[in-house]
Amino acid sequence: MSPLKERTLEGRAEGYPAHAGAADEPAMEPSTPKAPAQGPPPRPAHAPATVADISRPTAATVMEYDHVAAAAYLMKHAGSGALLVLDAQHGNRPISVITEADIARAVADGIDVNQTRIHDLPAAHPATIPAAMSIRDAARTMVAGGFRQLPVADGTSWIGIVDIADICGALLAPARR
Repeated sequence: MSPLKERTLEGRAEGYPAHAGAADEPAMEPSTPKAPAQGPPPRPAHAPATVADISRPTAATVMEYDHVAAAAYLMKHAGSGALLVLDAQHGNRPISVITEADIARAVADGIDVNQTRIHDLPAAHPATIPAAMSIRDAARTMVAGGFRQLPVADGTSWIGIVDIADICGALLAPARR
């Protein structure tokens, strides 16, 4: 008997899934076997110790005098929740970060994002965390400040950015030995 057939209380064999037809016709068998379920990807053998271990280089940047609408466009096309803001007057050095939340607040406040410049936003924050900061301390900083993304500095310059997903992933990774 096929594994798809079962006995009913009356003793007849019924197939699942079965086609419409007489009760004594054989049930249809599935035409393609199911692929084995794949589990989650394997985790790294050791958990990262500092934010430097999980920070990502910031590929997407915007100038401080660009319009807020331009930042939203760049975020969408870069697939990023934050952009590094550069200061054109001082050699294109990073000065802050603009996030999706900053843009959402501007829109909710009725600010015209096509006319407003990034440097005019009150929420464009220059808060950074040091590259040597532990993952747990970075999580505490993010929770306390309500940050979803933070730039990472090595003391002299910004080296990348971490977001809440990076932090959570690192906290859930197996502990170092």
